[in-house]
Amino acid sequence: MKPTLIALALLALAVVGWPSTQLLAQESKMARGTVTALAADSVTVKVGDQEMKFSVDAKTKVEAVGAGTKTRQAQAAGQQGPKLSEVVKVGQPVAVSYHEMGGSLHASRIRAIASVAGGAGGAAAGAAATKTATGTVKSVAATSMTITGSSGSGATFTQTFTIDSNTKVIGKGAGTAAAAAGGKTAITDLVGNGDHVSVTYHAAGNALHAAEVRVTAKSGPTK
Repeated sequence: MKPTLIALALLALAVVGWPSTQLLAQESKMARGTVTALAADSVTVKVGDQEMKFSVDAKTKVEAVGAGTKTRQAQAAGQQGPKLSEVVKVGQPVAVSYHEMGGSLHASRIRAIASVAGGAGGAAAGAAATKTATGTVKSVAATSMTITGSSGSGATFTQTFTIDSNTKVIGKGAGTAAAAAGGKTAITDLVGNGDHVSVTYHAAGNALHAAEVRVTAKSGPTK
């Protein structure tokens, strides 16, 4: 079953549509671990040998199998959406994209995953090994992609990522295009200049390798 992306709204969950406003490019950290506690406004995850508590709010997006069904059932019952604890369970491995906000760790995205990779090495290693950058595509080729944007402080930045056969591309119509091409679709068939993307990446030598490119809003028809 395909995971569904949802967002917290007034401490409930609702289906997320494509963003219609300009997205500011900002860098966040990512932690992979196992959920140990859930509350209306927080989730606690054990990363390595340390527990990390993340605050959640209406801006937190959640991706999990069955989330869309839970949302439709709740709305049919006259509710705004299901509770976070109905979609994400204690013991569930998750990947949390987060940033520091007001002295706490704010979860911008919580994604259910099959297992926690690279569990050894402690929380610092698990949280820092993978990062996320969000911005606008400046250029894209078969083996690289460059994005630009403004950070939360207003400073502009440009980042170039290497692309290879291990890079996963997620976006509206990506699965259909890949199936039509026999699973051999190039990133240039799915991502175009001006698209808003969220890139999960890690340092590989002197380069930044893109493990996942998620298209959050299209600038127009992909060329």
